[in-house]
Amino acid sequence: MAEESNSESGSLAINDDCIGDRIHVFWEEGMLRHETGDGVFDTGIDPGFLDVLEKHPENADRVRNMVSILQRGPIARFVTWHRGQAAKVNELTRFHSSEYISELEAADKGGGRDFAAGTFLNPGSWAAALLAAGTTISAMKYILDGHGKIAYALVRPPGHHAQPTQADGYCFLNNAGLAVQSALDAGCRKVSVIDIDVHYGNGTAEGFYRSNKVLTVSLHMNHGSWGPSHPQSGSIDELGEGDGFGYNLNIPLPNGSGDKGYEYAMKELVVPAIQEFRPDMMVLVVGQDSSAFDPNGRQCLTMDGYRVTGRIIRGLADTYSNGRFLIVQEGGYHVTYSAYCLHATLEGTLNVSRPLLSDPIAYYPEDESSTIKTVDAMRRYFIANAPFLKNLD
Repeated sequence: MAEESNSESGSLAINDDCIGDRIHVFWEEGMLRHETGDGVFDTGIDPGFLDVLEKHPENADRVRNMVSILQRGPIARFVTWHRGQAAKVNELTRFHSSEYISELEAADKGGGRDFAAGTFLNPGSWAAALLAAGTTISAMKYILDGHGKIAYALVRPPGHHAQPTQADGYCFLNNAGLAVQSALDAGCRKVSVIDIDVHYGNGTAEGFYRSNKVLTVSLHMNHGSWGPSHPQSGSIDELGEGDGFGYNLNIPLPNGSGDKGYEYAMKELVVPAIQEFRPDMMVLVVGQDSSAFDPNGRQCLTMDGYRVTGRIIRGLADTYSNGRFLIVQEGGYHVTYSAYCLHATLEGTLNVSRPLLSDPIAYYPEDESSTIKTVDAMRRYFIANAPFLKNLD
């Protein structure tokens, strides 16, 4: 895929002097062949009395716009494109059980299967999932081999709900978890995962729940468990087990937390945790379903909020992981605004001095007071209960 560069309407002038980095985007078009169908939202149900059914929220169009905004938006000149590849079974079993992988393979050979609510493995889905997993692993390897410092795995199906033995929440293979495990296998001592998708990254947390080598942090809306495929609640008391006790930090935020609420949570909870953990590799798991206009979330982030988060992650990476970090795509279901929020996140990781692209629709007022109270209470709880954070008091 050739690198392209030009500005579109709605963009602002770019100060090239403020950007000294490139974002290495890993992408494979075969991932678009995962067909999720249509119906009532994500159910796949046609009730028979609606003239117009909607596409499943995790559809190919959302990712097509993410690809195109990076190809033709103002950030395009700072993007280098790379091909991905399908994961091999022996790579998958570094995170997932061999029995679960066999179950997925059998479902594919049998023409498909519904694994959980809204989670449909259809013809073409397994090949797309293998591409998503392998492309994410390739992006991590690119960083580990010293070819670049910032890589973005633009992948679908998403992965952070996929547990070692269970599909869940549109996810079959845990792309981020596989990349984290590959970093550990390559010699990284500690890896931090910061997940800002609107839903709890339960699968990634489950995969490293007993490890003190991986710090999993998830900022999400307070949605709780949603059934047998997602038994985890995402509450603050799910801290890990055994050696991993204290190394899973759940940050369930009130609905409507917005840009200021998320920034406060990042600065008061995430930044101190990373400072204490001191990772030598970082992973940002990003979902634009935390945005103000997403049909699958209620957190009211705008482009500004994503931009600030990207900038904070970049600062932490510069301090602790020699500027190296991997970004992994998860949710984000507003077909146009998700692409804009992705653009803003990547602007933040590049430390741009001012926005490259203006926000076309954000206008919600914010009241962060409830979020501040919640975050302050969570900080006290983590200091009291997560041993590695005791020095923050």
